[in-house]
Amino acid sequence: MHIHRFEKIWLIIGGAIVVIFIVSLFISTFAMGMQPPSIRETIDPKVVDQTPPFDKPGLKQIGDKRYEADMTAFVFGYGPAQMEVPAGSTVTFRVTSKDVVHGFEIPGTDVNLMAVPGLVNEATQTFNKPGEYLILCNEYCGAGHQLMSAKLIVK
Repeated sequence: MHIHRFEKIWLIIGGAIVVIFIVSLFISTFAMGMQPPSIRETIDPKVVDQTPPFDKPGLKQIGDKRYEADMTAFVFGYGPAQMEVPAGSTVTFRVTSKDVVHGFEIPGTDVNLMAVPGLVNEATQTFNKPGEYLILCNEYCGAGHQLMSAKLIVK
């Protein structure tokens, strides 16, 4: 069987691209340690209200312009419903759910995660621009889903 010279060239280029992709995948996974996030923290969803720090959800300062927001998602709401931070602050959101799977998104930022019963998910964002940031549920969670929101005020 005769293969044309141009076909051989394109087969070699295609094979080289596949090999380069697999090599870069192995390098990023094993040499650089890049892996998807694993389950770091679990919580019993039946006793979220009695388990620190989610027994008193809220915002706490952990450093200079660094905050940690422990938040719970529940039927058609978030606890706390409103928080305030100064401009230039970095906030780490730690979120869990008491009942069903909820979404947790702050439009205009990179914060977008799932609030899953039994798991604590987290995302960190720096808020340099003053204003009101709406926190929305982007996962349908029931008949009042459209009412589920919270607010972060950056002054």
